[in-house]
Amino acid sequence: MTNKTILITGASTGIGKCCALHLDQQGFKVFAGVRKLADGEALQNEASASLQPILVDVTDTASIKQAVETITAEVGVTGLSGLVNNAGIAVAGPLEFLPVDEIRHQFEVNVFGQLAVTQACLPLLRQSTNGRIVNMSSMSGKIALPFVGPYSASKFALEAFSDSMRLELRRWGITVSIIEPGAIKTPIWQKTVKSGMEILNKLPPKAYEFYGSAIKKVPQILENGNDRGIPPEKVALAVAHALTTPTPKVRYIVGNDARFAIGFAWLTPYRLRDWLVSGRR
Repeated sequence: MTNKTILITGASTGIGKCCALHLDQQGFKVFAGVRKLADGEALQNEASASLQPILVDVTDTASIKQAVETITAEVGVTGLSGLVNNAGIAVAGPLEFLPVDEIRHQFEVNVFGQLAVTQACLPLLRQSTNGRIVNMSSMSGKIALPFVGPYSASKFALEAFSDSMRLELRRWGITVSIIEPGAIKTPIWQKTVKSGMEILNKLPPKAYEFYGSAIKKVPQILENGNDRGIPPEKVALAVAHALTTPTPKVRYIVGNDARFAIGFAWLTPYRLRDWLVSGRR
């Protein structure tokens, strides 16, 4: 890959930040998408002078347009060699009682935002030789567990978008890879616990009557997953491979828990899986 210019969304913290710093070290010109100037300044302090923070809110059309115009002015006719769609949030709680607007917001960020950024960047990716798109999914895009339904649904949708887009863009030599990590030590889960508690505290009494004991376990389950998670550097290595190898994989499963969960979902009959996960027939 002669042109090594990429955009990463959601680069303020966690996986996105780690990917931005790793690819910067590998000699890429990184446009690191952040939502706050302070986050961009903090990222620059850890990177080379080549890394360029860029303000972008994936749910805001005007913000995306401005970001792409800035990148276009920088890269000129060489275009963009890679796009890493990493921005994401997680909404948790019982589907029966979660406000639909919260679920819509989950999809606005994790699905429609990713598609909007990709659409805006495709002209630049076509200008480059063999452009690459890397979409950050999750093992939750393969197996849906109770009380993280909105997050899983958004990742299932992102997987479908990615598969269709991969086939549609083949004629231009643009590849689409999907990263499917397991539990990662990343601030997304701390943010999810905080925002999740705000949502859970507003649920009607019926929600606690029906799901009380399970609801109380959700924050601890999320925190435990973060504690057991692998470093985000493992994900950065997979992203770098997808951007640099002559033949990128369609899917990169990252972490033993992800390999187990995806294999478990593939091989286990539904009724047995439901019984094992929920403890009830």
